[in-house]
Amino acid sequence: MSTTPMQMSEARRYQQLRAHLSYLKLNDAAEALPRVLDQARSERLSLTAALERLLELEVEATEARRLTSRLRFACLPEPWTLPDFDFAAQPGVDEKLIRDLATLRFLDDASNVLFVGPPGVGKTMLAVALGRAAVDAGHRVYFTTAAELAAKCHKAALEGRWKTCMRFFAGPKLLIIDELGYLPLPEDGASALFQVINQRYLKSSTILTTNVGIADWAGAFGDATVAAAMLDRLLHRAAVVGIDGPSYRLRGHQNQADTLRKGLNARVS
Repeated sequence: MSTTPMQMSEARRYQQLRAHLSYLKLNDAAEALPRVLDQARSERLSLTAALERLLELEVEATEARRLTSRLRFACLPEPWTLPDFDFAAQPGVDEKLIRDLATLRFLDDASNVLFVGPPGVGKTMLAVALGRAAVDAGHRVYFTTAAELAAKCHKAALEGRWKTCMRFFAGPKLLIIDELGYLPLPEDGASALFQVINQRYLKSSTILTTNVGIADWAGAFGDATVAAAMLDRLLHRAAVVGIDGPSYRLRGHQNQADTLRKGLNARVS
């Protein structure tokens, strides 16, 4: 069967359209083009509706890639989100305050968040959940421990990359510093931490988790002057979340043990 000039022209237009989409790097739209054209015919879509559907697929694919990139940069240690946190199991957490923080309004005025409490009460989980919410909202987030931050700053100073290191930690809209006080900082660690917090002061937000009460910072970090200056900047605009409830992590381990024990008993019986 011969091909008519009209069919030839339609085929050429289709190939040109795919080529245009590829040239503009709209690769997902180019791949979806045959499917969308079939849908347009079967559903009798208007030209505007078909074009909107095609571009919507490209936008969704682009946003998915950007989300993946932001998550990779963030280095969040776990995929925790706020629904994963059991507020009933941790009555020491102010749920109303946490849900207000989850709106991310604190990022708009460069406020900070301090989670203070003993190990295992859920400080890191809440910090990561807020970080994930910020990533999902399109913000750049970076997670590190206090010890890792101090080590990176120390190495950068030795290698003559101090300014580059400071620019890196100044960049994210939200910086999460975990486990401050769990390990002793090196001699220049407290100073490096202060420099990071100082350059972010009133510009971008920091979430910090610590097992050291604010009144004890001077003794814990060995330099009362640096500790006071650090707290001055952190607390100027900050929400302080004190958690003094039972160990959230220990409860999880106990629940797992109970589940295993029940399973073993069921098999034996």
